[in-house]
Amino acid sequence: MSQSATIQAAVLTRDTPQRKHQRRLIAGWILSTAFVAFFSIYGFSYYTLSPIERPFSPKHALLRPSGPIGVNLGVFGVLMFFVIFLYPLRKRWGWLGKQGNSRHWLDFHVILGTAAPLVIALHSSFKFGGIAGMAFWIMTAVTLSGFIGRYLYSQIPRSLNAAELSIKEIQEAEVKLRWAAEDKHDEIGTDLIELFALPSAAEVAKSSIVTALGWMMWLDFKRPFQVSLLRLRAGGFIKWFDSLFGLLQTRNHDLEHAITNARRQAALSKRVLFLSQTKTVFNLWHVVHRPFSYSFALLAILHIVVVLGMGYR
Repeated sequence: MSQSATIQAAVLTRDTPQRKHQRRLIAGWILSTAFVAFFSIYGFSYYTLSPIERPFSPKHALLRPSGPIGVNLGVFGVLMFFVIFLYPLRKRWGWLGKQGNSRHWLDFHVILGTAAPLVIALHSSFKFGGIAGMAFWIMTAVTLSGFIGRYLYSQIPRSLNAAELSIKEIQEAEVKLRWAAEDKHDEIGTDLIELFALPSAAEVAKSSIVTALGWMMWLDFKRPFQVSLLRLRAGGFIKWFDSLFGLLQTRNHDLEHAITNARRQAALSKRVLFLSQTKTVFNLWHVVHRPFSYSFALLAILHIVVVLGMGYR
């Protein structure tokens, strides 16, 4: 098998472990969402009361921060953050660093980082004053910045063939995929080339970091709508409507196979084009994300020490 064929196969195939990870990831999101939703629904009538009315609620003894449910939610939230900090720790602990895939760890890091602030909010019964309130808002900032970091991380081409490919090799792979998409035009009845529409390298080089980040996000945002339009052109209105306005796959296997390959190629081309800006933004992101994370940890520990020292109330 030639080098270009090997690269193309690496780009277009997904192995079984990745599928298993995707299933575990979906299960993680479902479980975390269900957990937060259950306590939010159960305590809705209590959380929406004013501070003066809450002591008279039959759920006050359970849901207040020092109540049985409130305390356990707080303990669970702290345990979640201990697990969250295993992700940066694995980079410094050799044994832990050998366990699993870094991107897989990051995916679950994001799930826990999203759910933990909500669990802590339930623990506090949505009262954000004092040290605990400061810690919560810092934690929220960490979570929001975490989404940006995860997006940036996904934009940096990594190991596509058991080793990181050079920019030249990636460009060779995307040219091959572009040719394959163009060859499909007559077969599927529509033109896929518009999915590859990107700004020129000169425009990207002149753009600021903020502009480049906005450009990347806009290209990713509009791609599902471009695919929807392609399905409408290729299959007609009835099939397009049946596929939920082109957002779901149709029964045209040739079309869907071509779209899948084209989307992967378009994503690859975009990553190559914005690679320099992505790495710059990613490095700057670390400068912001880490101090906020450590600040939250210190405030959370201080809150726990104060609460244990003064007793629940």
